[in-house]
Amino acid sequence: MIWSDAAAEVHQIVVGPMDNNVYVIRCRRSGDAMLIDAANEHEALLEICTNLGVNQVVETHGHWDHIQAVPAVREAGISVAVTQADAGMLPSYDLILTDEEELSVGDLRIRTLATPGHTPGSICFAVEGTPLLFTGDTLFPGGPGNTSFEGGDFASIITSIDRRIFAKFAPDTVVLPGHGVATTVGNESPHLQDWVDRGW
Repeated sequence: MIWSDAAAEVHQIVVGPMDNNVYVIRCRRSGDAMLIDAANEHEALLEICTNLGVNQVVETHGHWDHIQAVPAVREAGISVAVTQADAGMLPSYDLILTDEEELSVGDLRIRTLATPGHTPGSICFAVEGTPLLFTGDTLFPGGPGNTSFEGGDFASIITSIDRRIFAKFAPDTVVLPGHGVATTVGNESPHLQDWVDRGW
């Protein structure tokens, strides 16, 4: 467990050749849980899903390294949700995520934020009443995610980070990215212009 309060707990496992962060958000009262990014090592993820009560999976985006375990979790009866813009990247899925949607995990409410740029359908997840923001490959310590892949757009990711994240979330918001270590909005927001100037 990497974070908890009276209502929620967050678990993390790192999987696959790209060292993907997979997170589980769990409601402490009900035991219901959501997994973010069924990335890889499906046996390990299915064990976690069983142990922690995961009954839904959401994908931050559709890149191959974030979706390898999708068929296995669906076969286990767990629904997988992704944005319409990235749905075609997945082998299969169950639900479409939209912007500003409220997802329920037991007593917890998780809000979606469309943040295009890394992919057209990249999306972040904020846990209401906590400082937690799961950014996928949109925002990392030291800058935005890579936009050199097909469907990536640097201007779009900068706009997403500026308007959807930095303008909306407090400096102490904990940013939990798709790879690597966590950071905070306050650590990253002063550097936005530096990223624009360097172009990546």
